[in-house]
Amino acid sequence: MNLIRTAVPSDVPAILAMIHDLAVYEKEPDAVKNTVEMLHENLFGENPGIYAHVVDNPTAGEPIIGFALWFLNYSTWEGTMGIYLEDLYVRPQVRGGGYGKALLRALAQIAVERGYARVEWSVLDWNEPSINFYKSIGAAPMDGWHVFRLDGAGLGSFGATSVGVNA
Repeated sequence: MNLIRTAVPSDVPAILAMIHDLAVYEKEPDAVKNTVEMLHENLFGENPGIYAHVVDNPTAGEPIIGFALWFLNYSTWEGTMGIYLEDLYVRPQVRGGGYGKALLRALAQIAVERGYARVEWSVLDWNEPSINFYKSIGAAPMDGWHVFRLDGAGLGSFGATSVGVNA
C-alpha cells in the first residue's frame, strides 16, 4: 500500500539522496551543499523552518520513493499564509504512478484545512514534463513575474554594507 506521510528523522538520508538526484536532473550535480546533519536540523531541530512529506512504498525496492519539501510563506495581499514547495521529487522508476500528484494533493489539503491562500513553486523553463504535469492539475504559471535571487558573493557583498539611510 502506498502512503503519503509526514517525514520522520529516519527519512533524512533518503530525502537527501533524492535531493542529490534532483540536482542531477536539473543539471546542477555539484550544487548541493546540504548534509544529513543540516537537513535534520532544519526539519527536526529546535526551530524547524521546513517541512517534508514522503511517499512510502517498500514494494518498489526503496522505502521512500518520493518527497515534497516545503515551507510557509505569507501573502500581504491575502493576509494569510501559503505553502512554498521547494522540491518535489519522485524516483524515475515509479514516475507516472500518481505519486507526485498525491504529494501535491497532500499539500493542497493542508492549505485548505489551515485556510492558507495558495500553494506555489518554481519550475525550470526547460522542464516541459513538469510544466505539463502542473498544468494538468490546474496550476497556472505566474505570467509577468520573474524569480530573483541574491546569493553567493553578491549576497556577501551587499549584506556586508551598512544599513544606513541616505536622505
